[in-house]
Amino acid sequence: MDRLEELVERGRRWPFGNLVMVDREAFLNLIDQMRISVPQEIRRLQELESERERNVARAQEDARAIIAQAHEDAARLLDQQEIKRQAELDARRILERARREARETRAGADAYAAQVLAELDRRVRQIARTIQNGLRELNGSGEETAVEPVDETVATPPPEAEPAPAEGDDGAE
Repeated sequence: MDRLEELVERGRRWPFGNLVMVDREAFLNLIDQMRISVPQEIRRLQELESERERNVARAQEDARAIIAQAHEDAARLLDQQEIKRQAELDARRILERARREARETRAGADAYAAQVLAELDRRVRQIARTIQNGLRELNGSGEETAVEPVDETVATPPPEAEPAPAEGDDGAE
């Protein structure tokens, strides 16, 4: 194009109007060169346009893939958070149930221990009465013995009996 412009500038002007005479041979040579180079330029532009379109398509596909991956990652994170939340909720429920069962077990054990101790107390009192009755019988017909009565509220061990005399000892000093 620049050469065509240069050819027109070098051409002769007609005295009246805007007409210019140019070298026909030079003009036709430039046209031939343009016919050869313009299709090459057009092809090159078309190739560049095709490559640009491929790049845009590739970029769009990459963007879609990135968006899809982001959606998957977000869904997975939400699932993980939901799983974590559910696990924490389950853990709290299990812990509360374990505490409740421990309280119930402790209360049951306390009740059982109280029942066993009450029964043991009843038996110990019964044994103490039997011992008292036996001592009364041994000492004579229903007389009180020198043994102190057992306090029924607090069980105390019976007093120790005197040691038996040694063999051959008649008890006299």
